[in-house]
Amino acid sequence: MRFLALDLGDVRVGYALCDALEIAAYPAGVFHRKGSVREDIEGVLALATQHEADAILIGLPLSLNGDVGPQATKVQGFARRLANKASVPVLLWDESLTSVEADDLMRAHGLSRARRRAKIDQQAAALILESYLAHRRRIGAPADAIV
Repeated sequence: MRFLALDLGDVRVGYALCDALEIAAYPAGVFHRKGSVREDIEGVLALATQHEADAILIGLPLSLNGDVGPQATKVQGFARRLANKASVPVLLWDESLTSVEADDLMRAHGLSRARRRAKIDQQAAALILESYLAHRRRIGAPADAIV
C-alpha cells in the first residue's frame, strides 16, 4: 500500500510517502497551513490524490504517559474531518518524540540549524511512517490491510 503520512503542526504540515511495497519511507515536503481547516483538508486530499495514496496516516502527539492532551485533541478533530471527506482510510499513529528524533538525525548528518528547521516536519513525518511500516511488518499485515 502507498501511505501519505502527516506531521500536523499549527503552522506547518510535514508529509512523507512510502513506496507501494512499503519498503522505505521518505520525507516529501512541507506546506504551510492556510488558517482554514477546510483549506488544509483540501490540500491534504490533493496530496493524497497526486501521490496515489491508499491511506493517510496522521501522527498523534500523545504525552509521554500516553494521555491525550490539547494538541492531540486538535489532531483527532482534524483527522475526523479529513476522514469525512477522504475516499481513503485516515489513520492515527503515535508520534511521540519524532520531532526530537528527526532533529537529532539531521544534526548527526551535519545540517545547519536553518536547514533542520526547514526540514524537521517532513523528516518527522517520515519517522512516523517508518514506525507504522515497522509495526505492519511485525504483525505480518497483508499488503492490502489497514491496521
